[in-house]
Amino acid sequence: MSISVFDLFKIGVGPSSSHTVGPMLAAAEFADHLAQIGKAQDVKRIQSDLYGSLSATGVGHGTDNSVILGLMGERPNSVDPEIILPEVAALKECSSLKLLGEYPVEFIWSRDMRLLEENLPYHPNAMHLSAFGADDEVIYENTYYSIGGGFVIDESEATADAHLVPQVELPYDFNNAVELLELCESNKLTVSQLMMENEKVWRTEKEVRDGLMDIWAAMKDCIATGLHKEGTLPGGLHVKRRAMSLHKSLIRSTKPNVISSTLSAMDWVNLYALAVNEENAGGGRMVTAPTNGAAGIIPAVLMYYMEFTSNPTEECVVDFLLAAAAIGSLCKKNASISGAEVGCQGEVGSACAMAAAGLCEVLGGTPAQVENAAEIGLEHNLGLTCDPVGGLVQVPCIERNAIGAMKAINATQMALRGDGDHFISLDKVIKTMRDTGMDMQDKYKETSRGGLAVNAIEC
Repeated sequence: MSISVFDLFKIGVGPSSSHTVGPMLAAAEFADHLAQIGKAQDVKRIQSDLYGSLSATGVGHGTDNSVILGLMGERPNSVDPEIILPEVAALKECSSLKLLGEYPVEFIWSRDMRLLEENLPYHPNAMHLSAFGADDEVIYENTYYSIGGGFVIDESEATADAHLVPQVELPYDFNNAVELLELCESNKLTVSQLMMENEKVWRTEKEVRDGLMDIWAAMKDCIATGLHKEGTLPGGLHVKRRAMSLHKSLIRSTKPNVISSTLSAMDWVNLYALAVNEENAGGGRMVTAPTNGAAGIIPAVLMYYMEFTSNPTEECVVDFLLAAAAIGSLCKKNASISGAEVGCQGEVGSACAMAAAGLCEVLGGTPAQVENAAEIGLEHNLGLTCDPVGGLVQVPCIERNAIGAMKAINATQMALRGDGDHFISLDKVIKTMRDTGMDMQDKYKETSRGGLAVNAIEC
């Protein structure tokens, strides 16, 4: 399974990579296929069936709206977040959508947007789309699985496990951390250098660097936007945005928080993470890193490095994201980055490990220290449940990103104080995350049927 850095970092919209980005991509793929087989103009009605976690928390995550926009031909990296709600409102009013933005198709919301409690066997994030023609005959139908981080596969890929077959031959292919470290040592490469050589299979080095700088620009834009918005987040929980007021407070402050500049730096890290995840919760433009629910951790830690170190360069950004992607690919290959599959340990835990690895890399850590930083970051998120209150990516998700960012920084500090030799390996921690996720009850895996999701609601 060959995973590019651009698979893990994707520009999209909030509030969820698996529940918003993935379903929009799946619906767009479905619509594109109808056009490819020359049947788009024959469609009279479309039906969307959402299963498992997509059904349980889909409304709060905007899954239903995303499916509609995808069918209209929109994609997460280019759709204007401001048009989503108006377009859906217009559809509900007239019971018609424009397939691929061109062909009018009947869509009665109460009949054709179905939220089903059952689970499909391959993955809890499942959706089935059906296009009907005259006399209600099925023109085309397919099942899609949103497997975390915006990755989508259809029924044929799930059945054949085609998505696990390497599509390209990488010069330094690795499937676990042991192999990664051995390749770095035998070839005298840092983690980011090794990742760059692999990326050059798909793109030129300039394209990789330019693409990563675009990702960083989108992350910074998300932070900046979050710092200048106030009010209440949508969804009914009446959660107030805090980033703007915290930013003003920090700007006014003339001395470090409490007694040390370290705590002052913590304030800024918290601020960056809150800004990103408030934007995500509001359905704004952001970067999946590696998921939306955990999208604030990597930008917060990278911004911390860029703001609190002397003479940071674009090279540092590239190296940070490449090293982070190396760890993210291991989490994806050997466990999961899907909250619906393994709980929040797969989202915040993976992002924390990735951020720790990236920071350790740009601070001069050896490959062994980078692996150690990632291991510490992930280990201390093991067992973390995904239990969003009200099915919204707000409580505890927003604050959890701030805490995850601080854990990543601390993990890096601890790793850099050592020589890379440590008791528990990253591979063992990733395996433990996978096993823990398998043992975890479904009510703690992005269904909002357990944990804080039920205990925080007043009867």
